[in-house]
Amino acid sequence: MDHEYEAAGAVAASAGPLRVNGVSIDDTAIADERVHHERDADPDTEARRALAIRELLRQRAVALGLLDEGSPLDDATFDALIDRELNLPQPTRADCERYYAQHPARFTRNDIVYASHILFAVTGRVPLARLRFQAEETLRDVRAAPETFEQVAREQSNCPSSAVGGSLGQLLRGDSVPEFERALFDGATLGILPSLVNTRFGFHVVRIERRIEGDLRPFDEVEADIAAFLDTRVRHKAMQQYVAVLAGQAVIDGVELGASGPLVQ
Repeated sequence: MDHEYEAAGAVAASAGPLRVNGVSIDDTAIADERVHHERDADPDTEARRALAIRELLRQRAVALGLLDEGSPLDDATFDALIDRELNLPQPTRADCERYYAQHPARFTRNDIVYASHILFAVTGRVPLARLRFQAEETLRDVRAAPETFEQVAREQSNCPSSAVGGSLGQLLRGDSVPEFERALFDGATLGILPSLVNTRFGFHVVRIERRIEGDLRPFDEVEADIAAFLDTRVRHKAMQQYVAVLAGQAVIDGVELGASGPLVQ
């Protein structure tokens, strides 16, 4: 449940006590929540957002009689609240067929990519904002001078592949973490990708040297997976809007929940 209402988006710097409709959230709770946001550019603000959203949802559950006053919001109550408040349409077969037709790369098996990368690994020693800036600067440099990619990888990459100029060799779907895999396979770009690839390991400058197309999986084989994905996407968007409405009706001190960007994940 925590990931579903973890806050994100454009928010001004926070300061002072955190309160939601007069209910205070103490510094200990903020510190405990902060450990879940260490990879964010501003962990303290992200922790405050997450706690503010959680308290908004808790208060709404109390108002609807789903929870006793003073009780924490648990998973069962959260699910009951969402079931009551949100009308979530189920994806139809036509919806799934449309998505399948529009995203064939996602349903191709045995395709191969030859790629290299320069990894800026997330550690406790370098602030995340500084690390991202360094990665973005390197991306600009190697896109301006692609012939320097291998040398830059040898000098800067935090991956053992730096010894071979960043080369990852031949990659199949399933060989890497999902966020890296999407960047490799969900497109047709060759050369250095125009944006950083963010994964749980850090920021990657990625170069794709070659693609070998695989076979498109039959629709009937992937229909259930598409339906589950579309259902999650609809739920995510509905939750964004729901939390935005609750925030607009609330008095929140100590953090701002921005109108742009995902409020709920």
